[in-house]
Amino acid sequence: MELRQLRTFEAVVRHRTVTDAANALEMAPSSVSEQIRALERSLGVALFERTARGMRLTEAGDRLLGWARRLLDQADQARREVTDAAPRLRLGALETIAATHVPRVLARLAERRPDLRAEVRATVSRDEMLADVIAGRLDAGLLLDTGEALGDLGFPAAPLDFLDVEAVPLALVAAPGHRLLGRSQVDAEDLDGERLLVNVPNCSFRMAADRVIGSGTERVQAGGVQVMRAWAEQGLGVALLPEFAVAGALEVGTLGRVGFAAPALSLRLVWRGDQEERAGLRDLLYAASV
Repeated sequence: MELRQLRTFEAVVRHRTVTDAANALEMAPSSVSEQIRALERSLGVALFERTARGMRLTEAGDRLLGWARRLLDQADQARREVTDAAPRLRLGALETIAATHVPRVLARLAERRPDLRAEVRATVSRDEMLADVIAGRLDAGLLLDTGEALGDLGFPAAPLDFLDVEAVPLALVAAPGHRLLGRSQVDAEDLDGERLLVNVPNCSFRMAADRVIGSGTERVQAGGVQVMRAWAEQGLGVALLPEFAVAGALEVGTLGRVGFAAPALSLRLVWRGDQEERAGLRDLLYAASV
């Protein structure tokens, strides 16, 4: 086995197709396929099942994956010790999730790479963070999105790879006594005439509301998550907010949950595919995917 074959194998596992792995590694798809075949010949087993939906690991491939990651990690560690360089990872995150979700990712990253110095830059501007990742001023970024492609929530697509880390459930909330509380099911039409508390147009939660709530509600621009929650508690309107932001208010009863089925958003890690070999970035991907 060669390290370059293991690196290619790991990329195919992560990207699920030869073409996507080739793009990430800046290789021709034929070269990726040949390296996988050479690795399979050297081991005498099939590592993948080729399906219409992409490459799926066989049992042997699944067993190799753990070894491949450990061997690649050891090779990276050897390189760091030989060069005596302290690696640094620059991670951007939207302020909304920086305090609630980033610490768990950083904790898992610290377990894998205690020598890695992680710098987190919180921002309110998704576009600015994406531009920084594209330009190389950040190694990766965490944002909220939905769908099969980056930007499906409603913001401009960017030429970046991504990994969905975890779901971020949403809740439609209102003050106690609201007419819709207590109903088992509320549809978008039932919200007609309501005041919907929102933030600026490029806010993730406003984009989510625009996707699932009809135009029959009056949009009232209140401000950030904390302001929307406070205004909703005072009966100034309903608000579609992340559950982590309203869990306390729901528990003590200052807000009630409206029975509206709102699809969850995804906490999404984005990075430049051509930078995956940068020290620490692969560890971040592993830490985020746990």
